[in-house]
Amino acid sequence: LMATFTWTIPTCEHVIADGGINVVHWRCNATQTEGTGDDAVTYTASSYGTVGLTYDASASDFVAYDAVTEAEAQSWVWANGVDQSETETALQANITAQINPTEASGVPWSS
Repeated sequence: LMATFTWTIPTCEHVIADGGINVVHWRCNATQTEGTGDDAVTYTASSYGTVGLTYDASASDFVAYDAVTEAEAQSWVWANGVDQSETETALQANITAQINPTEASGVPWSS
């Protein structure tokens, strides 16, 4: 089984005067359910970050804040330093470690 990954853009920061987006906040949530029925357990992991953008409001491909779609903003995140595959691989490793832990913490005595 593999996790399901959901990418979202919680917010964009923009310059009011020209509508240029200069910071995009992104999140990737991963969920994976193991087992069925009453024995089902859902594991989650998440990653969050920001990407700073430089834009040219006079460029022919400029998209102002009011016209930007979430898909466009997400493509800018991936084009500006966030590796989609690497991020999802790291979240999958986190979930795999939750399902099959290799380390634990605590104390071996009772209080």
